[in-house]
Amino acid sequence: MSILHPLADVHSDAIGENTRIWQFTVVLAGARIGRDCNVAAQCFIENDVIIGDRVTLKCGVQLWDGLRVADDVFIGPNATFTNDRYPRSRQWPETYPQTRLERGASIGAGAVVLPGLTIGEGAMVGAGAVVTRDVPARALVVGNPARIVRYLEDSDASLS
Repeated sequence: MSILHPLADVHSDAIGENTRIWQFTVVLAGARIGRDCNVAAQCFIENDVIIGDRVTLKCGVQLWDGLRVADDVFIGPNATFTNDRYPRSRQWPETYPQTRLERGASIGAGAVVLPGLTIGEGAMVGAGAVVTRDVPARALVVGNPARIVRYLEDSDASLS
């Protein structure tokens, strides 16, 4: 059974078992959220979003159409995802680019991820980084634009 805060606005029926969704969060009807997830307060999840199992979304995260989040991903507070390369008021693309966060990836607080990118398995995006290109598996990226500073080892944090 999922735990939905009474002040959450959840329209999706595709919420996995033991997932918690906290107050002032909006989940649109087409979204799919896996098991054992924690969606903190004041998040927004659009229709064409798929979230795996054991995912953590901290406060203030918005997930827009085209985002695919694999199992065991961590998304820090106020991380920003974009889904339109050339946004204009009241002009929408026919399709949105797909952005992928692979298994075990972590996105730091306040990071920005541009549309259509892949953040590789076990990769880590530092707080405040601006990701303008794909991030390889197990890479640690920081800065603006985000650059690889090293690759993570098994001993860096439970990356099994």
